[in-house]
Amino acid sequence: MIQVSNLSFSYTKQPFISDMSFSVSPGEIFGFLGPSGAGKSTLQKILIGMLRTYQGSAMVNGVECKKRTKRFYENIGVDFEFSTMYEKLTARENLQFFSSLYEKKPRPIDELLEKAGLARDADKRVADYSKGMKSRLNFIKALLHDPLLLCLDEPTSGLDPANSRTMKDMILEEKAKGKTILLTTHNMQDATELCDRVAFIAGGKICALDSPHNLIMSKGAAAVTYTWMENGERSASCPLKHLSSDKRLKDLIENNRLQSIHSSEPTLNDIFMDITGRTLL
Repeated sequence: MIQVSNLSFSYTKQPFISDMSFSVSPGEIFGFLGPSGAGKSTLQKILIGMLRTYQGSAMVNGVECKKRTKRFYENIGVDFEFSTMYEKLTARENLQFFSSLYEKKPRPIDELLEKAGLARDADKRVADYSKGMKSRLNFIKALLHDPLLLCLDEPTSGLDPANSRTMKDMILEEKAKGKTILLTTHNMQDATELCDRVAFIAGGKICALDSPHNLIMSKGAAAVTYTWMENGERSASCPLKHLSSDKRLKDLIENNRLQSIHSSEPTLNDIFMDITGRTLL
């Protein structure tokens, strides 16, 4: 679906994206992770044909992005971080208008509003929506024409846990339909849960690219920490590789005295910091 080779781009004389190469398969959720200013949003703008003065190659669905035509957007849905809705129109009116811009028959608007939890507010002006409601409306706008590729920029930003869960379930539902999804985020939990692969971006370059699981396990769960009751609660840690030789832990297990036990796996933020010396947050 996406093939990027030796991609470079600059807003000034100083390079901003440098010699970047990667590919994304159909049906894959691919994440761009990095701090603000790393080049994530710029890369996404190149891939949706907004920035065309790049060097190298950026192919999306068989089309070189700098040579895209109007039909290019028939198979691309974009959800920007900030709302692009007309504030004086209702949610339903916005969706009806944007769906009219495509040749494809739109997906049922009421069904999308229901899934996003906006059905009761469908005829309310967008100006009266909260930030989280605008975020969900912006997302379903990207689904209207049933695109093959979804480009999502911080899709759960500003959402409470319940609505964030709704959004992530809808993203996974689109993946199950075979859609390819680009996820630009600095939210390591979203990336870990949703992405098949992630690319760490810092200073306009890809520093690492793999599945979240492989990146996390490359550092490994260094230790197991456990607690038990003995004159009050006590705790101890044991290196994971020496777990079988921990006599105290064996005794606690045999006598059913463990209060808790957990492994200390690193997060994607830990891995990112280890690789780049910077934090995602």
